[in-house]
Amino acid sequence: MTGVHSETRALVTGGSQGLGLAIARQLIRDGCRRIVLSSRDQAIGAEAASALSRDGVEAQFIGVDMGDVVAVRAMVDEAHESMGQITAFVNGAANTDRGSILDTTPQMWDAIMDVNAKGAFFALQRVAQLAIKGGHPACAVNILSVVVHCGLPFLAPYAASKAALMNITKNAAQALAHHQIRVNGINVGWMDTPGEDAIQRKWHGAGDDWLERAEARMPFGMLVKPDHVAGLASFLLGPASGVVTGSIIDFDQQVVGAYPDTNE
Repeated sequence: MTGVHSETRALVTGGSQGLGLAIARQLIRDGCRRIVLSSRDQAIGAEAASALSRDGVEAQFIGVDMGDVVAVRAMVDEAHESMGQITAFVNGAANTDRGSILDTTPQMWDAIMDVNAKGAFFALQRVAQLAIKGGHPACAVNILSVVVHCGLPFLAPYAASKAALMNITKNAAQALAHHQIRVNGINVGWMDTPGEDAIQRKWHGAGDDWLERAEARMPFGMLVKPDHVAGLASFLLGPASGVVTGSIIDFDQQVVGAYPDTNE
C-alpha cells in the first residue's frame, strides 16, 4: 500500500462490482481511507462496502438510479456530507443494453442515455459545484469505452452515450481547469467482469466457456482486466498525474484505425 491517496475522499458510481469495485480497492491500496460506493443493487453494494470497511477504511454504500437526476444529485450530496468533501470522483455506472440502428426503440435510447450521459453529466456537475464551494481541488475519471470510435452494430445507443460522455469529459475539463478540477476519461476495451458475463449470457446466448473462447482470440490471450484499468484510474485521480486533464486514453489491445496485415 502507498499513501498517495491518504487525503482522498472518493465517490465511485457503479462501485458495487466489476471495474468500479476494482477502482475502489486500488484507491484503498493507495491509501484512501474514506470512500463511498454507489449503484442500483442495494444488497451487492452494501456487501461490497462492508467488505472494504476494515483496517481503518470507512466505506459507505448509497443506492441510486443514475437515470434519476434528482436522486443522482441527492446521492452526491449525501456522499459529500458523509465524508466532508469529495476530492476524487469516478463515473463508472452504465447501462449496457443492446440495440442497433434498426431495432433500438425510443424507450431503450432514453434508458441508456439517461444513465450513461445525463446522469453522469449531472453527477459530475454536482461534484464540481461542491468542490468549488469548498475551495479545494478535485479529480474525476469518466469510464468510457472504445466504442466511442464506432462500436459494434448492436451497441448503437450505448456507443452514442459513451461518445456523448467523452465530449462531456473534454468540455468539463476545459471549463473546470481554473478551479483546479481535473477531468479525464478511459476508453475501456472488452473487459472480464461479472457484468460482462451476465451480458454475454443474456444477450448472446453464451455458455460457460465464453470467456476462455474469447480470450483465445485476443492478441495478449486475455480480455482487459479490471485491476489493470484500476491502476490507471488511481493514477489519474492522484497527484502523480500532475496537470493532466481532458485526456482520453484508449485502454485496449486492439489499435483503433488499424487494418489487418495484407502483406502475406
